[in-house]
Amino acid sequence: MVPPIFKIIARFFPGLEDKLVQAGILEKPEKFVRKSFFIAFYVTTFVIVGMSLVLIRLQTLKWFSAALFPVLLLVLFFNFIKRPDVIIRRKQREFDREVVFAGKFLVIELQSGVPVYDAMKSVAHSYPIIGRNFREITNRVDIGTPVEDAINQSIDLTPSANFRKLLWQLYNSLKTGADLAPALKVNIDQIAADQIIQVREYGKKLNPMVMFYMVVAVIFPSIGIIMFIVFSGFLAISINLTILLLVAGFVGLVQVLFLLFIRSQRPAVGLQ
Repeated sequence: MVPPIFKIIARFFPGLEDKLVQAGILEKPEKFVRKSFFIAFYVTTFVIVGMSLVLIRLQTLKWFSAALFPVLLLVLFFNFIKRPDVIIRRKQREFDREVVFAGKFLVIELQSGVPVYDAMKSVAHSYPIIGRNFREITNRVDIGTPVEDAINQSIDLTPSANFRKLLWQLYNSLKTGADLAPALKVNIDQIAADQIIQVREYGKKLNPMVMFYMVVAVIFPSIGIIMFIVFSGFLAISINLTILLLVAGFVGLVQVLFLLFIRSQRPAVGLQ
């Protein structure tokens, strides 16, 4: 039995139920909110207790831990609540890498005269990510669900907008009795064109990002260390191995974070 307070909190996150379904988290919103709260509470308690022991030993800022507890609890709680969004974004990237190739494969199968059910079976065996969704559709058909209804159910579950377009086109063509292959081909060509635009936009963003990386992660640290060594000689500041290792570690951390940022900006397309 979930306490009513968590049901009230769940109402402040509209669309959470749909996000949980798309992320593959089989929990009710109120249960997910309760779980996120308690995980955040346990982590916050562990961090605050450790910090309090250190501050008590140092005999300074003893009140800081108590003041930090609610702030850290809220920050962690909202981070754990956002977990479905992180999973959905990861799934979107996985789907978008395959959607063009899987769509073209499906069009070729249909143009060859293969029935829709068999074509979806072939896609399910050929593509690991998108194939999983087509496998679910064919499994529903196997237990007696009409093909249109099985596709419609997958439309609500898929986190990828591009794959959702493909399924919608498939669903509408089956409902209206239109020829599947030409309609799907137009849809796939549009998705491929959109992905080409994303790649070009990424290329335009990449040039200034590389320049910024050269300045911040290469030129500035090199010149900064040289100037620091020169001035330390005039000011009689001793530089030991520990300081140099700390500086090298900081520069390395900046470079890793920057490379991760560039990687996160790269479009997840099936053209790369």
